[in-house]
Amino acid sequence: MEIDNTTLTDLSIMNVGEDMSIFSKLDFCKTVPGRGRMYENFNTPLQSIKEITSIQDTLKVIIKSEHLWPTQISNGSIMVVQKFYQATIDEIPSDPSALSVYGYKLFHGPDFHLVKYSVQHAFDFIKGMQLLVMHFLKDDTPSPLKNILMQAKELIDKQQFLIIEKNEKPAILTLGQQLHLAHFIRYNYKQNMLALLDMYFQLDAWYGMAMAVKQHGLVFPVFVPGDQPVVKATGLYHLLLEKPVSYDIVLSPESNFIFLTGANMAGKSTFIKSVGSAVFLAHIGMGVPAQQLELSLFDGLLSNINVVDNLIKGESYFYNEVQRIKATINKVTDKRKWLILIDELFKGTNVEDAMKCSSVVIEGLLKIKNSLFILSTHLYEIGEGLKKYPNINFNYFETAVTDSQLHFSYQLKKGISNDRLGYLILKKEGVVDMLDKLS
Repeated sequence: MEIDNTTLTDLSIMNVGEDMSIFSKLDFCKTVPGRGRMYENFNTPLQSIKEITSIQDTLKVIIKSEHLWPTQISNGSIMVVQKFYQATIDEIPSDPSALSVYGYKLFHGPDFHLVKYSVQHAFDFIKGMQLLVMHFLKDDTPSPLKNILMQAKELIDKQQFLIIEKNEKPAILTLGQQLHLAHFIRYNYKQNMLALLDMYFQLDAWYGMAMAVKQHGLVFPVFVPGDQPVVKATGLYHLLLEKPVSYDIVLSPESNFIFLTGANMAGKSTFIKSVGSAVFLAHIGMGVPAQQLELSLFDGLLSNINVVDNLIKGESYFYNEVQRIKATINKVTDKRKWLILIDELFKGTNVEDAMKCSSVVIEGLLKIKNSLFILSTHLYEIGEGLKKYPNINFNYFETAVTDSQLHFSYQLKKGISNDRLGYLILKKEGVVDMLDKLS
């Protein structure tokens, strides 16, 4: 699925420097490099239902056998093993006797302690990889996991590692055995070790994703094969909200456009982002925040939510809105399946102009049947003229006012809202009183 950085930012998927992104919420990796590999996975949505379901199956296997996941491998172990190859140390004895061990310890004390410390962490890493192969490499192991574990098995199937297989902890080994193992790892296993580390980073990324599914109670979506775009969700909610309200939604070729209205803060943007982020997560093989989600494989996901001006280029907010819509039109006319999310179209111009521009754009997009659209707007007046189109749904978020207090239900309802509550919010927040007191 094609997705650009603007959309990833709009949906709070991976906001640079922001802790409360969807990525950070789903990061349960044990190591920093594993987190980096998971970040790459998030930047590379999958391109086929087969790929997606194989990742889903991989995560399911990890969840089912979480108790067998090795605890020996830590972020510290990874760092020590990596630095072991970077350190400058005196030659490690290849087949040390008790005398040569004593001599190395006596005449190369700092190096001896570094080697001993490093080989113990290397022992833990190899032991962890042996356990992963033993517990997770089965005939019915999902192909992505199986492929990596088979490669790992080939790399760790060494006579020198039998001593690791037979012992639980490195402290059990004699100093001579530790130096012998360190010599092999340092001088004869570097490229294999680096390849093995790289394999573990992907395994750790999948582990992090699997634990996120378990910890957050996510469900795996069902993909519908075929050329028709569809999204059918029950109990869909936004992952970043502490107390989310859930939605039910159906989008299909017969009804592929949602015209969404409601007051500020009523929930329009959250709804749009909930749908977009769930569809994105589905396309990387993740579970989604919903009771149930059924969807087609999309070729692309594009948003128009947080448009900004560009002072350096001298481009206005409205100009960039137009450019984003132009890019959207270019995408949806390529005959592929797209999910298009538009929040508050044409905020950068006056109301009359915005109504005319919005009507033209919406009526044009309604001609596209191979993509799905969700568009929110304050311009409820244009809704009446759109009712002649059979493939548009009108939904709104209701706001109740009691004793000048706003009450948001965040429930998605059928119809068009004509709420005008901007002044009431301004007054409620004390801005009107502050202005009245100005001299």
